[in-house]
Amino acid sequence: MIETPHSTLDPERLARQGFPEVVYCQGKTAGQIADNLRALAAANGRSFGTRLPADRAADVLSALPEACYDAMSRTISVGSIEPLHESRVAVVSAGTSDLPVSEEAAATLAFLGHPVQRFNDIGVAGIHRLMARVDEIRAADVVIVVAGMEGALPSVVGGLVSSPVIAVPTSVGYGASFQGLAALLGMLNSCASGLTVVNIDNGFGAAIAAHRILHPRLASKS
Repeated sequence: MIETPHSTLDPERLARQGFPEVVYCQGKTAGQIADNLRALAAANGRSFGTRLPADRAADVLSALPEACYDAMSRTISVGSIEPLHESRVAVVSAGTSDLPVSEEAAATLAFLGHPVQRFNDIGVAGIHRLMARVDEIRAADVVIVVAGMEGALPSVVGGLVSSPVIAVPTSVGYGASFQGLAALLGMLNSCASGLTVVNIDNGFGAAIAAHRILHPRLASKS
């Protein structure tokens, strides 16, 4: 363990679970975020943070000038790697408004060394957009599908591909969407067998789930 005045960090997680501890930045001060990212980078060679608010990013980058911040995904990374794996993950978003969540998933996968292919704004309101890309999506080893509103897209994709499908409900939608609860319930009640569902707006969790699916296969090939 690494202990600081404010945190107890877990540098052994990479060896134990196949992915390192990641800093959840929301609710932390800029100093706490910078300290944790710096310590984890020293332990693991690189580090990653999610949900870094834009109003705190400048202060963190001032403390860590080597870090890279992406405003769309609200992620920050220290250090980078080339893709480590051949297994490809498709990240499919229903609408442009879902991009902050889908980009969080894509950024997390990239940090973990997975090649990512993005399929943006191909929701069921214009299902021909999905059908035009379905052969490419079928070629992926895991598919992450991000959708708000009524959350129908993962069910459609789940009925079209053989790879594992991870559904991410987002809080995008009008009043009766209940900040993503309608999409979450729709995905949990999907008739597409074997659909995995993570929490509302949890692109990070979907990426880790994809990594956990792929990691044993990757380890067996090494």
